Amino acid sequence: MTEHGPVAWPPAPIRTERLVLRESEARDRAAFIELFASPEVGTYIGGPRPRDELERAVPEMAGRRPGLFVVDLKGTMIGMITLDRRDAEYPGHIRPDAGEAGLGYLFLPQAWGRGYAAEACAAVLDWFADALPGEPVVLCTQAANDRAMRLAAKLGFTEVERFEGYGAEQWFGVRSSVTPPG
Repeated sequence: MTEHGPVAWPPAPIRTERLVLRESEARDRAAFIELFASPEVGTYIGGPRPRDELERAVPEMAGRRPGLFVVDLKGTMIGMITLDRRDAEYPGHIRPDAGEAGLGYLFLPQAWGRGYAAEACAAVLDWFADALPGEPVVLCTQAANDRAMRLAAKLGFTEVERFEGYGAEQWFGVRSSVTPPG
């Protein structure tokens, strides 16, 4: 997952007050399809994908994809969080050679507005800070996505730049796991 040494994957499940963050399992397939087919979820990520295409594309058996956490509420997947290395081809970087860890998340609409995304993302960011001390994490979202902008601020991301991408203004921020003195 990083050039600074391997991170064991999958990690032990991360437990928060209400959630379990775990690797994906075969039972999550329907929730993944629902997530990517949802018009609400698709609003700021290029639109929903056709359900029949997803039925063909999403494997029957979930693979262990490094960097992907399923957000589990009482035994049911309600969303996902990803930590992926940011590709050099994408705009928005804080390093000349790119490769920063980028935080991404998607939640089913019925889970919105209950603080699950903040709870789950904070737990993943804490895990990452312990696994790779001092490594920054970046986040890119549409500037028009008010919910994502509020969550970025709550999680401690600060704006680096804005740019035009995917037909809309994108907000790009960074969160350093190094606590500034003071």
